[in-house]
Amino acid sequence: MEYRLRLAKRMLFNKKGSLIGAVLAVTIGILVIHVNFVIFQGLFDAIVRDISNYRNGDVLITDEEDYIDKSDQALVSWFERIPYVEAATPRLSSSASINMTKFGTLHEKTRVPIVGVDPFRDIQASTVHETVTDGQYVFAKNSIVLGSNVARDIGGAEVGDSLKLKIVDRYGQDQIRRFVVTGIAQSPGGQGFDYSVVVHIDTLRDLMNRNGESGSIMVKLNDPTKADDVKNFFLAAFPNDDFIAETIEESAEEQLAGFRSGIAMINMIGYFGMMSSAFAIVTIQMMLVNGKTREIGVMRSIGATRKDILVIFIFQGMIIGAIGAGVGTAAGLGYTFYAKETKMSFNNSLPLEVSYNWEKIIQTAVLSFMLAIIASLYPSYRATKLLPVEAMRTV
Repeated sequence: MEYRLRLAKRMLFNKKGSLIGAVLAVTIGILVIHVNFVIFQGLFDAIVRDISNYRNGDVLITDEEDYIDKSDQALVSWFERIPYVEAATPRLSSSASINMTKFGTLHEKTRVPIVGVDPFRDIQASTVHETVTDGQYVFAKNSIVLGSNVARDIGGAEVGDSLKLKIVDRYGQDQIRRFVVTGIAQSPGGQGFDYSVVVHIDTLRDLMNRNGESGSIMVKLNDPTKADDVKNFFLAAFPNDDFIAETIEESAEEQLAGFRSGIAMINMIGYFGMMSSAFAIVTIQMMLVNGKTREIGVMRSIGATRKDILVIFIFQGMIIGAIGAGVGTAAGLGYTFYAKETKMSFNNSLPLEVSYNWEKIIQTAVLSFMLAIIASLYPSYRATKLLPVEAMRTV
C-alpha cells in the first residue's frame, strides 16, 4: 500500500500544472459555498438580529383577543425576576396621519405606523434608541421621533420642528395633538423604524383611549437560547389569560419564510458548483492517465496488477481532494473571518451577522473530499483497461 501511495504522489507531483488545476477546482467549489453562506446566511441572521433588537425581542407577548389589559408594570416585574431576562418593555401600535407646515407649504402623510414606547424601559430592552442619528430618543409626552423616510416625505422635517398628528381612537373619533420633533431615526437596511414614528406610550394610550393597555410586551434575554424556557414559564404562570407567547422564530415567521427558501436555493446552486469541480477533476485525471500511458505499461509489465493501477489513481484523487479541501476550507475561513471582523455590509446596508457554522464547514470539506475520490474512479478504471504491450508501444 505504501509504495502505491508513493507512486501516486510522484506521478501527480511531476505534473504540477495538472495538480494545481485540480486543487483549484476543489478550492473554488468550497469557497463558493463559504461565500454564499457568509452573505446569505449572514443577511438572514442580520434580519433576525434587527427584528429581535428593534421590534419583537427574544420573546414577544401579545393577547389573543385584542390588547393586553393586565398592568404592564406587573408583567414587566414578573419577567425581570427570571434570571435569563435582561429587560422587558410594553409597546403599543397604531397608525396616524401627520401634517407639518414647512416654509409655508403644508405637507401631509397618511397611514403612518406609530409606536408607543416606555422610554425608560425601552432603551434597556431594545436598541431602537441607537438608531436616532440626529437629536435624541423620546423623553417627554409631547416629543416624537420620526423615521428618516417619514421625515423626508413630510418636507424634510428636522429636530425642533412642530407637527400635528391625527389618530382615530377606539370609539372612531379623531384625536389631534401637536408634537415637537426630538429625533430622526435611521437604521442600516431600514429594518428599524425608518418608516414609522415613535411617541411616549402614555401619550398614544390617551390618543387611542386605551388607558393602561398595551399591544405587546417585548422581552430581551441575556441568553437567547432560553427563549423557549421563558415562553413556557410565562404561559404556565398565566394559564387563565388569553396570552400568546412567541419566540423570535415564531413571531417573525412570515417575514423569514421566503428568505429561508431563497437561502436553500442559493445553497443548492453552490453545491452544483462543487459538482462542476468534480467534472474538472475527471478531465484532469483523464489527462494524467493519457500522459502516463508508458509508465502504466511499464508497471503492468513488471507485475503490477490492475488493482494496483486502480489504487494508484484513486490515491491521486484522495491527494487532490485532501489538498483542495484543506486549501478551500482555509480560504473560506479567511473570508468568514474578514467578513466577521469588518462587519461586512454592501452599500451601507445592514451589517451581516457572520458566524462560524463548524458543522457546515466540516460537512463541506468532507463532501468535497469524497467528490474528488468519486471523480477519480472513472479515470482510474480507464487506466486499468490499458494492456501492457499497447501501453508501452505508445510514444
